[in-house]
Amino acid sequence: MAVISSQDTNPGNAVYNRYKNNTNENWMHDAGLRKLNIGIGFMFASAAANGFDGSLMNGLLTIKQWHDNIGDVSTSILGLIIAGISLGGLPAFIPAAYVSDWMGRRFTIALGSSIMIAAAIIQASTNGPWAFLGTKIMLGIGLGFAQTSAPPLTTEIAHPRHRANVTNMFQAIWFWGAILSAVVTIGTLHMSGSWSWRLPVLFQAFFPALQLIGLTFIPESPRWLISKNRRDEALAMLVKYHANGDTEDELVLFEFKEICTVIDQEREAEKNIGFMSFFKTKGNRHRLLICVLVGFMIQWAGNGIVSYYLAPILTSVGVTDAVSQAGINLGLQIWNAILAALGAMAAERYGRRPLWLLSTSGMLASFIVVTALSAVFAEHGTKVAGYCVVAFLFVFFGFYDIAFTPLSIAYPVEILPFDLRSKGLSINLTVVFAAGFFNRRLSPRTLDDCR
Repeated sequence: MAVISSQDTNPGNAVYNRYKNNTNENWMHDAGLRKLNIGIGFMFASAAANGFDGSLMNGLLTIKQWHDNIGDVSTSILGLIIAGISLGGLPAFIPAAYVSDWMGRRFTIALGSSIMIAAAIIQASTNGPWAFLGTKIMLGIGLGFAQTSAPPLTTEIAHPRHRANVTNMFQAIWFWGAILSAVVTIGTLHMSGSWSWRLPVLFQAFFPALQLIGLTFIPESPRWLISKNRRDEALAMLVKYHANGDTEDELVLFEFKEICTVIDQEREAEKNIGFMSFFKTKGNRHRLLICVLVGFMIQWAGNGIVSYYLAPILTSVGVTDAVSQAGINLGLQIWNAILAALGAMAAERYGRRPLWLLSTSGMLASFIVVTALSAVFAEHGTKVAGYCVVAFLFVFFGFYDIAFTPLSIAYPVEILPFDLRSKGLSINLTVVFAAGFFNRRLSPRTLDDCR
């Protein structure tokens, strides 16, 4: 028997620290927590799948065979293809929220993952721009369903002493997908024939497949079960995974009572809970505003253009070799993954607001430097200026990663009550994808300007 406070010094868990809990202080040495946390790791795959696409398009833009396959399309059509994931995700998030609350988190993730696997397989066999675009949209629909349910599920099933770090780490895993995409693209760069791009495209099925595997042994959300009046199942889940079968565990009994009380109070306050509930109270209106603002911030902080147009940007500052571009892309994703993980862990220690402020200030300063150095290179062709642009892109993303990446999902999930969690997250993700669509589709001149 361990007391949470013997291991956990996070002040955010002070309420839970008073209760004894039948778990090992080290989760890797605890059967219930080990199985639970490994399952949560599989749920992170929806963020990795999103990251895979983000880096994949950078890779495909460097592969001649892919350009040959889609043909000599206009910049506008190319921008539409790059925005395909956003185009698919936009109409999916709101229905996904209803499905998640109606059928459960696990069902919605399974549905989204299955759609993504089918889309990846079909896309790998396509020819021409329109078939490729159609399957990108299909991928976006699947991602919309998986991404709407995976973050709430991981938060709702995590042990209290792990919940904050699990929630913060979710979106940081985005870069694991980006790293795999960059590695696969580099590996196929010198392949002859169409498999140089078809193989990376096929790999889009990898992370959704991992999610389906993880769903076979991960439990349903106890909060969702309680909301459906399946309280015995919810208590059994908490006993099994949070207390190794101890039905009298103090922490589990407190958790169960707390969840039941909160859900009952929310139901009593609002009999018919829907999207209009966001406008009924001052607190919910504030939560809605935060969800919307965070969505815009994630995409319109200067990162969107760089993320999806890295190859032409590198070309514009003198890095024209495909291998060099792919190598820089890989290095950038590894750098991003490290900084995002550090930011996720720092959020609990230093707080959310200080990280937001540090991140935003650092990004502003580094983006000014990038803009100035790019102008010097364009005006005078100075190679040193071009190399410095590449270096400061790393600095820019480093500041972005410490707050914008880990908190983009964690912050909305943390502030939303259970009955509005999926709906609020769907609004947040809709804004993220809408702003991303604007970046990739409505600003196609970026490609021409960079060439």
